[in-house]
Amino acid sequence: MQTISLIAATMTTGLIAGVFGLYAHTIMRGLGNTDDRTFVGAFQAIDRAIINPLFMLTFFGALLLSGVAAASHLRGDARRAAPWILVAGVLYFATVVITMTINVPLNDAIKAAGDPDRIVDLAAVRADFHETRWIAWNVVRTVATTVAFGCLAWSLVLHGQVRTAAGESRTPPADRVIVKGHPSP
Repeated sequence: MQTISLIAATMTTGLIAGVFGLYAHTIMRGLGNTDDRTFVGAFQAIDRAIINPLFMLTFFGALLLSGVAAASHLRGDARRAAPWILVAGVLYFATVVITMTINVPLNDAIKAAGDPDRIVDLAAVRADFHETRWIAWNVVRTVATTVAFGCLAWSLVLHGQVRTAAGESRTPPADRVIVKGHPSP
């Protein structure tokens, strides 16, 4: 349970950090260079597409799995990893709060404007979206999830050290090679 939940938390957090990073360094930069109609239409389409079961499972699963991983590391020698997992969980929780209170309402507002072909003042819709605000908070989400991913990666290292010290490792050390059942000198 400890190992599985920690690996799953690390993977899902890393995936979400990648999504937010992609928005920061590619998607919003590309959309920023488009005309108002293209921006509104493309952002609406992207936002509709991202609300899907796989994304939602990954987005909320990272928070849940971080909680499970933290709880499973509160006892015994595994506690060495717990502070790192807890920091990651707090950072990820902050990301969820930012997403739900800032980014999602802005996304919903631009979608509520309707079909770009029927919007009279596309420049006003784009201005009301507060593009700069959305981008700034997305950078915060990107940094927070990337740091959370780093904390979880480090907790995996600590978790592995505890398991190895407890004699649970069945893998030979990296500097020892087994050839035909005989360890190297």
